[in-house]
Amino acid sequence: MHLERTNTRRRSRALLAAGATVFALAAGVLAPATATAAPTSAQTAKLVQATAQQLTLIDEQVQQAQLLVAAQIRSARVAAQKAAAARAALAKYEPQMRAIAQSGYAAKTQSRMAAFLTSDSATDLVQQMTTLDMIATHTETVIAKVAAAQDAARKAQTAAAQLAAKAQAGLRQLKAEQAAVQTKVTAYQAQFARLSAAEQVAVTTAVGGRVLATPSTAELPLAPGSAAAIAVKAALAQVGKPYIWGATGPRGFDCSGLTSFAWGVAGVSLPHSSSAQSTLGHAVPRSQLEPGDLVYFYTPVSHVALYIGNGMMVHARTFGEGVAVTSVDQAGYRGARRIFGN
Repeated sequence: MHLERTNTRRRSRALLAAGATVFALAAGVLAPATATAAPTSAQTAKLVQATAQQLTLIDEQVQQAQLLVAAQIRSARVAAQKAAAARAALAKYEPQMRAIAQSGYAAKTQSRMAAFLTSDSATDLVQQMTTLDMIATHTETVIAKVAAAQDAARKAQTAAAQLAAKAQAGLRQLKAEQAAVQTKVTAYQAQFARLSAAEQVAVTTAVGGRVLATPSTAELPLAPGSAAAIAVKAALAQVGKPYIWGATGPRGFDCSGLTSFAWGVAGVSLPHSSSAQSTLGHAVPRSQLEPGDLVYFYTPVSHVALYIGNGMMVHARTFGEGVAVTSVDQAGYRGARRIFGN
């Protein structure tokens, strides 16, 4: 348990450090040009392209932080349930404790004396003494159980309070990170809008690949009725919808938002994180890709797409561009994973 908490803290710190580094990089790219060195149109396009790539990494860092916060919230809820169960277990002893108090447990010695004075025979005395001992033993057992239940309830309540506080802190931090990213996205969109149409196409092609004509499902090697076929059809139905940071549909998507949406239609839940998706299922070599496989890009992983067959993939390409079909062979290709059941 201690190791788990330590690892969680380390992952949280690593996410923050990575996010801060990328924020700094993006800030540098988006910084206004000096009066003495105004960038050319080509230089601006190159800077915008670099920013788009950095923003995909920022996006992924925030998605990982979001998964971490979601796990913290789940842990807090489980702890709260345990605390409630511990309090309920303690409450069950209340009638017994009330009965013990009313019977005068402290008068045990006095009861023994009364038994001695009122017994008609030695046998009667032994029976009364035995009964008193049994009552005393039961009372002491109940009191011991109550003490243990009180201790369990107290510890469970403390753990629940600590985890709830941690989850709330994580949520506040995540919201701050999301706000910071939105500021960067807005600045990027302003820079992108200044480019000519040709330059915008060049930037999005360099980052997200050249757009191909969307094939019909009849042209693809899909296994009829399979989960992979359902996921591919769902993803292709989103072609043309905009890239929206942090979105999982249906109006728009980011990269892992699209793949999680598509597989969700097929009844398979995926985490909203390209890095997390790159660890699911099992690895597949490029030569053995099948429709429905997840293909991921860059180091560290910050982009994911859905392979649809015939050397093509569908993905939410990048900021400023929407969902489209491109070749799977593009810069930054890292590998592929086949989802269990695909």
